[in-house]
Amino acid sequence: MLFSLAMMVLCGMILSGTMQKLKLPGLVGMLLTGIVLGPYALNLIAPELLNISADLREIALIVILTRAGLALDIKDLKKVGRPAILMCFVPATFEIIATTIFAPIFFPVSHLEAAIMGTVLGAVSPAVIVPKMLKLMEHGYSKEKSIPQLIMAGASVDDIYVIVLFTSFMGMYEGNSFDVISLIKIPVAIAAGLLVGILLGLALVKLFQKIHMRDTVKILILLSTAFLLVSLETAVKAYVPMSGLLAVMALGGTILKQYDVLAERLSGKFSKIWVAAELMLFILVGATVDISYAATAGFMAVALIFIALAIRIWGVFACLIKTPISAKERLFCAIAYLPKATVQAAIGGLPLAAGVTAGNTILTVAVLAILVTAPLGAIGVDATYKRLLTRDGGNDKAPYS
Repeated sequence: MLFSLAMMVLCGMILSGTMQKLKLPGLVGMLLTGIVLGPYALNLIAPELLNISADLREIALIVILTRAGLALDIKDLKKVGRPAILMCFVPATFEIIATTIFAPIFFPVSHLEAAIMGTVLGAVSPAVIVPKMLKLMEHGYSKEKSIPQLIMAGASVDDIYVIVLFTSFMGMYEGNSFDVISLIKIPVAIAAGLLVGILLGLALVKLFQKIHMRDTVKILILLSTAFLLVSLETAVKAYVPMSGLLAVMALGGTILKQYDVLAERLSGKFSKIWVAAELMLFILVGATVDISYAATAGFMAVALIFIALAIRIWGVFACLIKTPISAKERLFCAIAYLPKATVQAAIGGLPLAAGVTAGNTILTVAVLAILVTAPLGAIGVDATYKRLLTRDGGNDKAPYS
């Protein structure tokens, strides 16, 4: 395992640095590292690591969402209003509908299987987008209109919506009727996650104010609480739906609102932790990619992905109608909503494991979606933020210089 970790870190850093020299996002190099070292290529990642890969990816996601919460001011989201809510589900709905319509044209799949494929593809990746939006916030891009906050919040919530739909469509496939009650779980999960996160955030603020401790200890307590929140989601899901990841963001946001000086300090420390967490996340996501599957689908799968993305972009534009956000800024929002990675890696193989006839096709399209959209969205954000967004203040150094 030590050899595997050494290879992952060294190769990941070398390829990430190489990609940055080529003016490409570092995460492209990390994904390539995972693909090359993974079980479908050189097979240099120890089975023990692959067995806990899902847990390690979840830890990395918790780290970046905790940091996001510490930087996400609720006042900014209130200022955005209606579009922030719509961005949580409208673009994903457009993409799911597009996939349901077009997938049976490209592949021998039923419309129900196409709908399952649409829910696998529908989620944007907070792991790709959140770090970039945090950078833009730190450097004052579109601060006045809260565009990074809008994108960050939507990208974190739409996963809940998509996964609930995925579960419902899988239930239909397995012979159960579509459970309308499951749709009610979406707002309940959001409300429960926010409530629990806020209450624990208030408790931690009181603890940190009363008991003097080093910031490193506070980080450990905060991370442990975040892990408990995500574990709580699994423990109570049979009784009450709750979004653990949203609770994690609410936890950080409450600390920012109640104790902003501490939140700023902790956010800086989390940015350092993210250096290691980012490597693990994207290398392990890359390790799930079976390039032989990708080669079999070829042009048809890529064509379907781009058609669904094009319709998703119109979904983003629909959310921003009658807002003060300019045409250039709307285009940036659409670009930022393209990347897919973590949810696709997590659930892409579940239909195949559950015996869905088109499971292999769904997995193949999910793999290609990661390979195509994660670099495309990341490169798109890096290449366009200066042209499409206005700078309202902040650090004079450019975010990606």
